[in-house]
Amino acid sequence: MMKSIPMDSLQCWFPRLGVHDKPPSLGLLHEDRFRSTNGRLRPFPQIACGLRKGPPKSLWKSKVLSTEAIQAVHSLKLAKSSSKLEEVFSSRIGRLLKDDLIATLAELQRQNEWKLALKVFHFMRKEVWYKPDLSLYYDMILMLGKNKLIAIAEELFSELKEEGLQPDTRVYTEMIGALFQVGMIEKAMETYGLMKQSGCIPDKLTLTMLIRNLVKAGEEELASTVKKDCAEYVDSPEELLREIETKYSKKRSIMVI
Repeated sequence: MMKSIPMDSLQCWFPRLGVHDKPPSLGLLHEDRFRSTNGRLRPFPQIACGLRKGPPKSLWKSKVLSTEAIQAVHSLKLAKSSSKLEEVFSSRIGRLLKDDLIATLAELQRQNEWKLALKVFHFMRKEVWYKPDLSLYYDMILMLGKNKLIAIAEELFSELKEEGLQPDTRVYTEMIGALFQVGMIEKAMETYGLMKQSGCIPDKLTLTMLIRNLVKAGEEELASTVKKDCAEYVDSPEELLREIETKYSKKRSIMVI
């Protein structure tokens, strides 16, 4: 759990905490985790998430989690009723600068506070400075998939089109992953088909996710079909297949997504 930090001490250490382009998934801010042997605070560790080597550079990504953003996250989590939540949005969230609001959303996603993240996400889309951006949807769909909230993930997938955006490879891949999380194999393969029809090129993350999930589900025939696609969509397909076979052997207990 997050330590209770006196408000007057926020200036002493919160500005030192950074949020990287791809913050580590889940987890809570914890002072001791980031304190070095000399007693000084050190920045978040750089954590790679599978084949997700980080989304494309985007103006939506804030590099530093400011004191205002930290206080906003803290206030949102303390609001236990609808009236309190409305008060926080009015008194804190509505007054945040663009970068701080983006950082607040990213931190809520990192902490897996999906209900609050959704509220902030929808609030952000009403701001005058908001411009539709696919990078916002990547982490939202990923977070919803991890929580098996497939209906909401599908809603966002549809809403991005309503905003004039077209799904790219990363959006399709996160949607496919979300579908696998709830065992919707047929729908996942249908989405994969739509992805190829749209002209989006499956990458290593897409193909790896498909193959390992299909094999785990016992869908060897479908997995074989995707393996054949490797020759068309990636360089050195044999190397990728060997890597999948080695890393995700049935002898190991692995996370599917």
